[in-house]
This record gives sequence, structure tokens and C-alpha cells, in this order.
Amino acid sequence: MEDKLLLMKEKIRLLNEANKAYYQEDREIMSNYEYDKLYDELKKLEEETGIVLSNSPTIRVGYELLSNLPQERHEKAMLSLDKTKEVSDLKEWLGEKTGVLSWKLDGLTIVMTYEGGSLAKAVTRGNGEVGEVVTNNARVFTNIPVSIPYKGSLVLRGEAVISYSDFYKINETMPEAAGKYKNPRNLCSGSVRQLNNKITAERKVGFYAFSVVRADDVDFKNSRIEQLIWLKNQGFSIVEFKKVDRENIEDTVKWFEDKIQDNDLPSDGLVLTYDDIEYGESLGTTAKFPRDSIAFKWRDEIRETTLLEIEWSASRTGLINPIAVFEPVDLEGTTVSRASVHNISIM
Repeated sequence: MEDKLLLMKEKIRLLNEANKAYYQEDREIMSNYEYDKLYDELKKLEEETGIVLSNSPTIRVGYELLSNLPQERHEKAMLSLDKTKEVSDLKEWLGEKTGVLSWKLDGLTIVMTYEGGSLAKAVTRGNGEVGEVVTNNARVFTNIPVSIPYKGSLVLRGEAVISYSDFYKINETMPEAAGKYKNPRNLCSGSVRQLNNKITAERKVGFYAFSVVRADDVDFKNSRIEQLIWLKNQGFSIVEFKKVDRENIEDTVKWFEDKIQDNDLPSDGLVLTYDDIEYGESLGTTAKFPRDSIAFKWRDEIRETTLLEIEWSASRTGLINPIAVFEPVDLEGTTVSRASVHNISIM
């Protein structure tokens, strides 16, 4: 038990360092693949031991923000999504219900508030409870409607993203000394959180709505699809989606998969949500996840490389960890040259 607890503490330290780097400092210290792998291993250890430590990322949503931008608490907490890599799990989760399957765009989630038909406020997801106010920057997004036909109070969520084509053009203009961005997500995060929105405008940030939090006196006929159609009619770009049931969900996942190579918007999977709003909301949430939606992640990306050496690193908890050093490879937009080899059998 003691060895497992030490191992849990080490994984929590690594995951929290990665969260801090990503949410506070606009940089990545590990790939999505390595983060998900560590997270799943930690979750398994917690289930085996029955112990969940207070600083575990499995019960926390994001990281405390430190910046010069104003901060604001969200009207409704923005929880992370539970995830699976198996289409069969999606089918079982959906059951006899109708669902909405859409891209899980890979950028920065923003909450927009409109009052009287005008954009009143834009706040980043932040740590899920508190975000940063970026209203001036949102006003210069390439496709955001500054005014909409609906004159009531509207709160919606969407993803700010930079397309691959714009990312490559912008990166080419950046001097080597300043350092180039590894992927569109990092560039987008840094662009949206600028103090000078002239820089944001130059970065060609787009916004794609994916859900309505609140729209006073609007009848959506108890349908998420109706919400998306309504948002589109208000002038918002929306995430591409398909209506699914247990009969067509496998074919629909394949349809999205076939489009990945030609999709100019960065994504890291799919999101499945119940179309029935009342049913989804009646399910409530866990401490970390909403029960009305689930994320689908593509199979782990695999690359072949050459192992150069094994380093041994002593952790603060006393564990001696082997670190594989290999020729750099690109995984999910991040250049990786080192990885923890925690299990001797891997070596």
C-alpha cells in the first residue's frame, strides 16, 4: 500500500505541474497522450487503494489562475468531460436516447454573455469555477457576431480556435529567437489572453458555439439540436454536429474520423451529448463530470523512434524513476524527446 501511495503522489505531482504549466503559463511540458496515460494510471491506483488525495487532479477541475486579466466566477461551473476511447462505450452510454455528436475542438473554451442583442462579456473557462474576462479580445474574433437578433439575456459556450492554415502562416512570421508555438491550441490560448487585443486580431481567432447555458424566454423544444440551430440563426458559427442513435453512431464516428485529415480546425476527439435537455439535466453531475455528455478520444497516437539512453531520476518522494531519452518525435502537435518509463517491463 505504501509503495502505491508514493506512486500516486508522484503521478499527482507530475499531473499538477502539467496543469499549472498549461493553465497559468501557456506552455506544455507533456503531450496529451502522456497526460491521459498518467491520469488513467492514477485513477486506477485510486480505485485499487480506495484513496483519493485532496490535490488529485481527478477531483479538481483545472488550476488556480494567476494573471493581470480581471477574473470572474462563472454562473454555472464548467466541469471536464468523462472520456472513453471505445465506440461501444458511446453506444452503451447513449442507450435508447437520441444524441448530438460533434467535434471536440482543441482551443480555449469561452463563455459569452449577450444583453439586449450586444456582446456584454466574454470569460475564459479558467479553472472551471473562475475565468479571465477577455471581452475586448473576443470582440476582434474573426467570426463573432457583435450584435444578434435576440434581445434577451443570453449565455452560451463555445471554443476559440486558430485554424491549422492560419497557425502555419503565423508561425512562419515569428522570429526563431522568440520561439515558435508547438500547436494551434497554445497559440490560441496565448492570443485570447493578450492584454493588447490588436495582437488578438492579428492572430485570426475564430469562435464556434457548442451549447446554450441560458436564453430567457426561448423555447428550444427540449432539444440540444434546436439550440445549435437557433445559435446558427443568431449569427454564430457552430461546431459541426450529427444527430445519432445507437443504430448509426458507429458509422457516424467513422464519418468524423474520415474527415480528420481535411479538417482545418484542430480537434482532439468528439463530444456526445443527449439531445433531450431535461433528461440530461436530470442526471446531474459527479464531483468532476456532467452526466449529460461524454468525450470520445481517438486511439493513442503511436510513433517509432530510436532510444538514445536511460536516465535515472530521484523524485522528492524517494522513488528512483527511469527516464527514456529518444530522438524527438511529434505526438499530437507536441515534440516529445523524453518519457517516464515507470514500469521495468517496458524496458
